[in-house]
Amino acid sequence: MDFEVFKEKAGYLSREGLALVERAYEYAQDCHQGQQRESGGPYLEHPLAVAVTLAELALDASSLAAGLLHDVSEDCGIPMEEIEACFGEDIARLVDGVTKLSRLPLARLEKEEQAENLRKLLVAMAQDLRVVFIKLADRLHNMKSLQALPPQRQESISQETMEVFAPLAHRLGIWQMKWQLEDLAFSYLEPEKYQFQPERHAKYGQRSSEVRNWKASLNLSTGIS
Repeated sequence: MDFEVFKEKAGYLSREGLALVERAYEYAQDCHQGQQRESGGPYLEHPLAVAVTLAELALDASSLAAGLLHDVSEDCGIPMEEIEACFGEDIARLVDGVTKLSRLPLARLEKEEQAENLRKLLVAMAQDLRVVFIKLADRLHNMKSLQALPPQRQESISQETMEVFAPLAHRLGIWQMKWQLEDLAFSYLEPEKYQFQPERHAKYGQRSSEVRNWKASLNLSTGIS
């Protein structure tokens, strides 16, 4: 997806908002120049996909800009002070929040109680729920490109997704994202049961029932208390 298509999705923004987002895109493009995803594609595809998801949720211009910039500190070594100087305190705070959430030791989860505590910690740490929305959009695109990773990482990331991120989307009422996260995770955790067929993506009730049954067998909850 190119930036012009993204701009169409973000057409609800004001002229000033679109100008801010375009500036963030150009900045991210410069920062990620020459970087590649593990899939082999240009790295910029990832922040752009994150921003597209945020635009589909009709988030504000600062959220979309932060989505485009969310990896420039972690992966490009850009100081947070520079982001603030270029884009203001609000966007810098969002990028910093996503960066901090990305450093949480999610892969060490072993019990459902730990996952529950971590879900609460994610929300408590964020302070601004827009950070959680950006992180969810980040995880969604990572799940969509998970096939490029080794099987062991596919499984651990999918487990995190099922235990932490899908319930977060459920808690925030983002039902379509919750379903997509669960569906993608289920395809890696239980590939035989998944039996992927493209047309079945339209049958949400059937897939959701399969996921619920699988989660029940592992005693995983579906929400945050």
